Amino acid sequence: QVQLVESGGGLVQTGASLRLSCAASERTFGSATMGWFRQASGKEREFVAAITWAGGSTDYADSVKGRFTISRDNAKNTGYLQMNSLKPEDTAVYYCAAAFGRWTAHKATDEYRYWGQGTQVTVSS
Repeated sequence: QVQLVESGGGLVQTGASLRLSCAASERTFGSATMGWFRQASGKEREFVAAITWAGGSTDYADSVKGRFTISRDNAKNTGYLQMNSLKPEDTAVYYCAAAFGRWTAHKATDEYRYWGQGTQVTVSS
């Protein structure tokens, strides 16, 4: 099974940037759709961004479009989420996930078989 580990979260001020990393345990990650989701305290997990296995297609939630950039380096078995212009409403636990299903379902949490443990992002105002 693919194991995923997120890192790079932290406590920052409004307007700051963070880069999250998602390290996969094996090279089969390179054939998977990678997604980022977040879950704020007391709220449901929501879609943030996704990228196809080759990186040719990406998608973002409207709330982060223009501020966040998803990318991946399959040679390093690692995915990334660059977060700029952070806002307090971005505060959440961020999870990376891998799916071996269809790209058309990339916004659905149940499409993803493998999940990381999450990394906390807190943005103060």
